[in-house]
Amino acid sequence: MSNTIHPTAVVSDQAQLGSGNQVGPFVVIHDDVILGDNNVLHSGVVVHSGSRIGHANRIHEYAVIGGLPQDLGFDPATSSYVTLGDENVLREAVIIHRASVANEHTRLGNHNYLMNGAHLGHDCVLGNHVVIAPYAALGGFVSVADRAFISGGVMIHQFARVGELAMIGGNSKITRDVLPFLITDGMPGRVRGLNVVGLRRAGYPAPDLRALKQAYRILFRGEADLAASLEQLQSLGTDSTSRLAAFIEGSKRGFHRDRE
Repeated sequence: MSNTIHPTAVVSDQAQLGSGNQVGPFVVIHDDVILGDNNVLHSGVVVHSGSRIGHANRIHEYAVIGGLPQDLGFDPATSSYVTLGDENVLREAVIIHRASVANEHTRLGNHNYLMNGAHLGHDCVLGNHVVIAPYAALGGFVSVADRAFISGGVMIHQFARVGELAMIGGNSKITRDVLPFLITDGMPGRVRGLNVVGLRRAGYPAPDLRALKQAYRILFRGEADLAASLEQLQSLGTDSTSRLAAFIEGSKRGFHRDRE
C-alpha cells in the first residue's frame, strides 16, 4: 500500500518511509528519518533528522520531533536520535528533542498519549501507556515508567525518575524521584496517598492493593528508618511491593515524601 503525501509536504528523498502513511499539508520530513507503516502526520508536523518512528502513530498539528537538544554544550554535528515505538498519540505542538549524547536515543515505547504542548527534553525515556497532560515539561534524562500519569503544567527536573503507575498532580514541581503506585502533588511535590484509581484501572487485584496500602503506611506512617522500612516492604511478599522497594533502593536523587 502506497503512502498518501499532500502536495505541499516536503519529504526528503533520503528519508525512508514504509507504507500506508498519511502525510498532511506542510509537513516537513528531513533527510535521516525512518518512518514505519500506517502513521498519520497532520499538518505542519516537522520530523528532523535522527528520528526513528515505528508504526501506527498519530502525530498532530505542529508537533516537532527530533529537534536539537536544548543543551548549551551540545555540538550540532553529533549524531543522536529520537525513537518512537508504535501506536503513540502526540497531540498538537508536542516537542521531543533528540539525545544530547552521541549515538544515544530519546526514547518512547508504545501506546503513550502526550497531550498538547507537552515537552520531552533530550535523553528522556518513556515506557508504555504513559499519559502526559497539556504543557507538562520533562528536563533532560528524565525516565518515566509504564502507566505513569503526569498532569498538566508539571515541571520535572532533569535526571528525575517517575515510577510505574505514579500519578503527579497538576502544576507540581518535581525535583526528585517520584515513587511508583503513589500520588505526588504540590510545590514542591509531596506524596498524598496510593494511586488507587490508576491501580484498579490497570487490573491490580485487591490483595495487591492491600499490600501497597500497607507499604504506604510503613514508609510514611511508621517510625522505622528507611533501611528497616525497605526490609518490611520486602517482607510483604508481593511483586509490586518488591518493585517499590527496588525503586527506592535505586534512587540517586532521593524521592519525594509526604512532608519535606
